[in-house]
Amino acid sequence: MFFVLSKTIGYLLLPTNLLIGIGLVGAILTFTRFASLGRKLVITAVLLLVICGLSPLGKILLYPLEQRFPSWDAARGAPDGIIVLGGSIDADVSAAHNTSVVRGAPDRIIAAAALAKRYPNARLLFSGGSPNLISDDAREADFAAAVFESLGVDKSRLIMERGSRNTQENAEFSKALVKPKEGERWVLVTSAFHMPRSVGLFRKVGFAAEPYPIDWRVGGRDDLMALSNIVEGLGRTDLAVREWMGLIAYRLTGKIDELLPGPAPK
Repeated sequence: MFFVLSKTIGYLLLPTNLLIGIGLVGAILTFTRFASLGRKLVITAVLLLVICGLSPLGKILLYPLEQRFPSWDAARGAPDGIIVLGGSIDADVSAAHNTSVVRGAPDRIIAAAALAKRYPNARLLFSGGSPNLISDDAREADFAAAVFESLGVDKSRLIMERGSRNTQENAEFSKALVKPKEGERWVLVTSAFHMPRSVGLFRKVGFAAEPYPIDWRVGGRDDLMALSNIVEGLGRTDLAVREWMGLIAYRLTGKIDELLPGPAPK
């Protein structure tokens, strides 16, 4: 049920979708006796879309997420394993063309492959099924192995987890698959904005992976007020709102113990 709600209500509440919906309702109302209300809704929707797209709102919302965890410290030595979360490969398009199609967050795969080369004894787990509410049998993990092999990672080191549909299942299925032993160190590779939610969920299932944030979308504090085109701005705002909605939903349902998980106390 949680998965279905996240893919329906969560999708509708994204700023771009919500505001376009409000604008369409307003446009329809202009042809009725509620024309005055309709015009107000259209104007409001357009103004808010401009704010979401042209203002620094998206960057401001992403910044605290991306700054929550520092870069991974290699001084502790080689990890036993590397976990990289899905979200980079479009499984449906890959299946249609019978080749791996990397569309978003390629840094996740690139960073994981670089770590695997640096630490040749570490196992590499890719966790990614299909995030679609209605999907065929195409799964990210089915196409990820070929990408890692092309980047020089031997097939014998790869563990493919293809059943997960969201980050909670990434954590649950990854732990069940690798069964981490006491004292083992696993590195968790995912986008910096996604790391707080990921770490919180992995901690909840008892898998204390070390955060390895990559794929930043904000350059830093100096970049917060820099303007961009409206398409990029809307994309960042949707991304940030989706992540904050996920954190709130997981916290309210008890799937994470903190609203904004941070580094573990030393």
